Amino acid sequence: MANSMKIKKGDTAVVISGKEKGKKAKVLRVLPGDGKVVMEAVNMVTKHKKPRSATKPGGIIKQEAPFAASNVMVVCGKCSKATRVGYKVEDGKKIRVCKKCGAEL
Repeated sequence: MANSMKIKKGDTAVVISGKEKGKKAKVLRVLPGDGKVVMEAVNMVTKHKKPRSATKPGGIIKQEAPFAASNVMVVCGKCSKATRVGYKVEDGKKIRVCKKCGAEL
């Protein structure tokens, strides 16, 4: 279980393994305690919701489920390729960089 993750909310990422392999999407949530991520329209599951009140009806809904962050790679905005994340320090700030082209992420 990792405390810090190289992938952040709002990043564009691609799934590199599993049934959703090859899908490119935006990261909606990062769960560093579990080492998982939730991506837009990836790993959709069906949930049966019980009605809570007259204003909150129940039903069958589809929603994104978290999956292992190790199955995801960040996509560089400049070179548009799936890449590993490196770091460099500029003005005392740690910046994430693309390992392929060196651009800021």
